[in-house]
Amino acid sequence: MKIHISVLCILFFILGKAQKTEQKDTFVKDNFTKKEFYIPMRDGVKLFTAVYIPKDISNKNKYPFLMQRTCYSIAPYGESEYKTKVGPNTYLMKDKYIFVYQDVRGRYMSEGTFTNMTPQVERKTKKDVDESTDTYDTIEWLLKNVKDNNGKVGQFGTSYPGFYTAVGTLSQHPALVASSPQAPISDFWNDDFLHNGRFMLGYFRTFPVFGVQKTQPEKQAWYMDSFIKQTSEDGLKFYRDMGTLKDGYEKYYKNNFFMTEIMNHTNYDEFWQKRGLLPHLKNINHAVMTVGGWFDAEDLSGPLNIYKTIEKTSPKAKNTIVMGPFSHGGWSQEQGKHFHSETYFGDSIATYYQKNIETRFFNHYLKGNTKEDAGLPEALMYDTGAKAWKEFASYPPKNAQKVNFYLSDKTLKKSSGQGYSEYYSDPNNPVLSSDHLKDFNGFTPKNYMSEDQRFAVGRPDVLTFTTDVLTDDITFAGEIVAKLNIASTSTDADFAVKLIDVYPEDFKPAEKKEGVIYGNYHQMVRSEIMPARFRNTKEKGEALVPNQKTAVNFRLQDVVHTFKKGHKIQIQISSTWFPLFAINPQKFMDNPNFASKEDYTKAFIKVYGDSSIEADVLK
Repeated sequence: MKIHISVLCILFFILGKAQKTEQKDTFVKDNFTKKEFYIPMRDGVKLFTAVYIPKDISNKNKYPFLMQRTCYSIAPYGESEYKTKVGPNTYLMKDKYIFVYQDVRGRYMSEGTFTNMTPQVERKTKKDVDESTDTYDTIEWLLKNVKDNNGKVGQFGTSYPGFYTAVGTLSQHPALVASSPQAPISDFWNDDFLHNGRFMLGYFRTFPVFGVQKTQPEKQAWYMDSFIKQTSEDGLKFYRDMGTLKDGYEKYYKNNFFMTEIMNHTNYDEFWQKRGLLPHLKNINHAVMTVGGWFDAEDLSGPLNIYKTIEKTSPKAKNTIVMGPFSHGGWSQEQGKHFHSETYFGDSIATYYQKNIETRFFNHYLKGNTKEDAGLPEALMYDTGAKAWKEFASYPPKNAQKVNFYLSDKTLKKSSGQGYSEYYSDPNNPVLSSDHLKDFNGFTPKNYMSEDQRFAVGRPDVLTFTTDVLTDDITFAGEIVAKLNIASTSTDADFAVKLIDVYPEDFKPAEKKEGVIYGNYHQMVRSEIMPARFRNTKEKGEALVPNQKTAVNFRLQDVVHTFKKGHKIQIQISSTWFPLFAINPQKFMDNPNFASKEDYTKAFIKVYGDSSIEADVLK
């Protein structure tokens, strides 16, 4: 079987298998003893666990635990086979901890059945289990069975392991003193596979990883034969040829349990509600440092919402958030000169985070005085326009005020306008999400989050609203809300809104990529999509009344971004965003996931001049 090399590279990164062919770095093997265990959970299921124990551990030289639970494999397997790197970063590895890695239920060498975003359960009996009880039981076993530990446990993880870290905070084990959920999923309704319930078609190639159950203990990925083979460098061709989402599902994933669940649960029903983590994040009483990337195309809302929820519900938690100019998990690997897509943000940014923030966090709480604060900023946020780290005592910052920018007559201004702007939306001829066709072959989307948006300007199905040239810097720092007043000739529609930083025509970056025209570059700063069907409640879709003015309000996620003097602020609006997101047929259906081409309905859509973008702006 052949799989495109870019897919394999991303897959191996996700699986944590990016081991060097020749293991020249023997630090782990020289300094740790590896042990493997099957740790029993309270319901009798055993989870496969690898423990790397420092060789100099003793009764006089005790170490804390630093643990990661994952669905992406803890390879290599075998007590004589060692990872080349352990822990969140090299500094912590060399400081040495008892590093613990565990396959979660139903994955690789662990027993049990895998469930995506395992629901939290009400504990009626001792055998009622979820991820937080598995975390508790694992900690309890480690404390009793690994000698000369110092009685403290920390946990970390990025992406899905970030979810296992976040839900692990609910274990309430007294030995758990530090957790760092990184790029965590908080609710699949608005992370990864769905955005406000709209299916993220850019994830289409990932489903073998999440929707195929294993039937026996596995040291290798058992789902490899389910991957879709690449047929062309032009990734758009695959999605054009695939047809509708229904066509793609029936051709490729009819037997994939997770894709079937997504297809059948179009509303935020009990299935999704049970998998939402945020309502359960209460009474957390240890140190939590949530980490995310401003250009994380997979899990941007997760870290922001987890931090904000803990801030509201858990006053005893030492709660910190870090957001950098990274894509998904980008803080774990140093780039040197740090770019996202074509935009340069500075040098050695990942190293700064690892050395000064992450290492300090774990060393303080696991090896220092747990009761004292680590002295980290409440919120360390990278300003993606000023290209500098900023510290805030609270987030969103208390000195930010909400400002409305109104959408009227192609301009973005601070006073409400009259009339409306109109565009023509045809699901059969959708607005593209990128003009880099090779990117559509990727395993998951990545570059679009900061990509140049000039390719969409001037289309009859895209509205563009732009400020005059800014005479002063203006900093957005916090939440952004699209407050649209719309009318459509059809009974359903999506609204994709992009916040864009338009560079001056003579702009010259400090560092650049070859062949890129940076003058008048339209850098996307933030974006989001909203199905109008969920404008009142996400539990049940509601049709639009044709030609009736209707409010559609939704969050675009947060930013910390300074629009510099000489730049412009721009908003783009469309109703298709392909193939990043599945196409809305623009005809109301109980379940639009099963729309056919015959359901596709063209529409004229109005956006009224009293529509606005509300942003938190620093005073």
